Amino acid sequence: MTVREVEHEITVQAPAAEVYRLIAEVENWPRIFPPTIYVDQVERGVPGADGVSEERIRIWATANSTAKSWSSRRTLDPKALRITFRQEASAPPVAAMGGTWIIDPISADESRVRLLHDYRAVDDDPESLKWIDEAVDRNSRSELAALKTNVELVHATAEVTFSFDDTVRINGLAKDVYDFINEGEKWEERLPHVASVRLEEVSPGLQILEMDTRTKDGHTHTTKSYRVCFPHRRIAYKQVTLPALMTLHAGYWTFTEDEGGVLASSQHTVVLNTENITKYLGPDAGIPEAKEHVRSALSTNSRATLELAKDHAERSPR
Repeated sequence: MTVREVEHEITVQAPAAEVYRLIAEVENWPRIFPPTIYVDQVERGVPGADGVSEERIRIWATANSTAKSWSSRRTLDPKALRITFRQEASAPPVAAMGGTWIIDPISADESRVRLLHDYRAVDDDPESLKWIDEAVDRNSRSELAALKTNVELVHATAEVTFSFDDTVRINGLAKDVYDFINEGEKWEERLPHVASVRLEEVSPGLQILEMDTRTKDGHTHTTKSYRVCFPHRRIAYKQVTLPALMTLHAGYWTFTEDEGGVLASSQHTVVLNTENITKYLGPDAGIPEAKEHVRSALSTNSRATLELAKDHAERSPR
């Protein structure tokens, strides 16, 4: 049995505790780690007297242009600035994988981040091991570089990062609203702002959605998203092909039933691409104008989709 052990590291101009926090709080991952699509915190233990806690998370991420999903157990030690992880059931060709994040303070404002992995391939297949080598190396370098960028530019990214949501109340069933959003392959006929659409179900609940969307001025732009679907309550997504004014767009649709029917919401988190603001919005445009432009465009499409989902659900037989 061949077990590979590898280590990657990077130096970050930020306090070690801040670096640890970003890695520990998994809701940050789709924003700071390019391969990560979505992370679901399945279980969370209570910290002991020493501050150490355990949790179980499920991760959806890209690896060598393929989407994978797996569950991991993590042990978080905020005092030692160390997080260990072990995949519960690895996705082939990975037979087993685990590792450790170690954050070493260099000074008050500088840290060394070490990312350790150990893994083996199904049936010890050499080609599979080579594939894993490449995926781990690519993703580790990407994750560490993204971590460095996001921590060091935390103040700048705070200015250009924003979130918002749109919500409608629907007199219907969550299942019918969920189905409308989940069935992305039908959006070309259902949604006026969608010019064309291509949907691939990679595995149950994991989708690749690529579509051409019409803008208010009649132009179209292509976007590609990975979507993680939880019937009939949530669809999380992350765009990997983005419009020019964004460097990140992630979010989720939620469907909550109560006595009055369904509350359906669309949440967006965006990081602006400041380099393209004046090119696309004019020489006098700045961050406030870009925020308003992007929010208006996304919200218009979200609300249109929610209203059509509302009509679909309220017309569906119960």
